[in-house]
Amino acid sequence: MKKLTIKLILLIATSIFLPLKGVGGAAFAQTAGTNSSYSRFGLGLLHDQSHGFSKSMGGAAIGVRIGNVVNTANPASYSAIDSLSLIFDVGMNAYFGKMKQGAKGVGINGAGLDYVHVGMHLAKRLGLAVGFMPYTDIGYEYFTSKETIGSNAQSSMTNTHQESYIGSGGLTQAYLGLGWRAYRNLSVGANVSVLWGDYNHSVIPAYAEGGVYTDAYTYTAKLYQASLLTYKLDFGAQYPVRLSKQDWLNIGATFGLGHNLPQDAEVSTGTKIDTISSPFSLPYTFGIGAAWQHKNTLHVAADVRHELWSKCSLPEVMAMESGYKNMTMIAVGAQWTPNPLEKKYWKRIQYRVGVSFTTPYLKVNGMNGPSELSLRGGVGLPITNRTNNRSVINFGLQWMRRSASGTGMLKEDYLLLNLGITFNERWFMKYKIE
Repeated sequence: MKKLTIKLILLIATSIFLPLKGVGGAAFAQTAGTNSSYSRFGLGLLHDQSHGFSKSMGGAAIGVRIGNVVNTANPASYSAIDSLSLIFDVGMNAYFGKMKQGAKGVGINGAGLDYVHVGMHLAKRLGLAVGFMPYTDIGYEYFTSKETIGSNAQSSMTNTHQESYIGSGGLTQAYLGLGWRAYRNLSVGANVSVLWGDYNHSVIPAYAEGGVYTDAYTYTAKLYQASLLTYKLDFGAQYPVRLSKQDWLNIGATFGLGHNLPQDAEVSTGTKIDTISSPFSLPYTFGIGAAWQHKNTLHVAADVRHELWSKCSLPEVMAMESGYKNMTMIAVGAQWTPNPLEKKYWKRIQYRVGVSFTTPYLKVNGMNGPSELSLRGGVGLPITNRTNNRSVINFGLQWMRRSASGTGMLKEDYLLLNLGITFNERWFMKYKIE
C-alpha cells in the first residue's frame, strides 16, 4: 500500500507543478477558475476554501479537530495530526451551471484542480501543513449593445454600439502552517501564505451601421491590468472541552491580518498608460466555530466568518462600477459514520451533509452584489482495510445559487461535483523484531 501511495503522490505532484509559471504569468493552469460575469468586480470571485471532509459539511471546520485530516480552516488543528502519519490530500472539482438575466440564459461549465495539502507531525505537540489553493478567480467574456436609428439626417439604418468585456486572472495562495498545543488542551497555530496572480480586464468597443461593423469610427479599447504578489497571515486557536466520556465540544477562533498590496495597476487607453499606485488591499477576517464529537461516529460543526472588505480599496476607474462591503458566511454541517471498526463496508463510510450562506462582498453599480446559498452532501469512502479507515476518497455533490437582489442582475445556478483523495499512511511507525 505504501508503494502505491508513493507512486500516486509523485504522479499527482508532477501534474501539479510542471505547468507552474512565475509571477506575472498564469497562476496554476489546472485550477478550476470561473465563467461568472460577477468575477469582473473586486479582486474576482472568492474561491471556496473548504476541502476534503469539510466541503460536503458546508465548509464548517473552524472548531473541527481530527488527527487524520489537514484542516486549513484553523491552523491550530495541525497540532492534532497523528504522530505516525503523513497526510496527502488533493482535490478536484467540476461545475455545470446556467446564468440567467430575465428570460435569457446561457450554460456554463468547467473543471480543474481545487487544492493540494500535505500534513505531518513535526515534533512533540507540533504539527506542520503545506499546500496551495486558489484565493480568487477571474474569468468572463460578455458584451452589451445599444441600438439607434440613423447616424445622420440622411440615414435611417439601425446602428449598433457594442462593448465587449473580457477578464482573466485571479490569485493563488501557497501556504506553510504550524499548529502547537501550547498548554494542556489549548492549541494555537498560524498559516503564512504567499499570494500571487494577474488582474486583467479589458473593454473593447465596436460600431456597426446597418448590421455591418465598420472602421469609419475610431473607438479605443481600455485595458486594466496588474501583476500581484503579496503575503497573507492567518492565526487560529482551539480548545476542546470534554462533555462526557464519549462527547467532546471543540471551540475554535481565527483571525486574518488585512493590509494594502504594494503593486501598482495600469490603465491603458490606446497609447496612453496611466499608473495607479497601490490600489488593492486584503481584508481583516474573523471567525468562530464549534464542533461536537460523539465517539468516533458523529461530528456536528458550525462556523461564522466575517471579512471586513468595506475597508479595502480598488482602482478608482473600477470603483465607479463596483465596490466592497463586509461579508459574513454561516456554515453548518455534520458527518456520521455508523461504525468505523465494523467489518461491513457500508458501515465504515462517512456520510456528510451541510449548508452555507454567504452575504455579498461586492457592490455592483451601487447595488448589493451576489449572495451565495449552497446545499451540500457527500461521502468518504475508505480505500484500505477495516482496521485502517484513514485513507479515503471524498465524493461531494453541491447545489449553489449566486444571485443579487437588484433589477436586471444575473442569477447563476450551479451543480458542482467534488472529488478529493486523502492518503494517510503510517510512514513514521518504528517496528521491532523479537
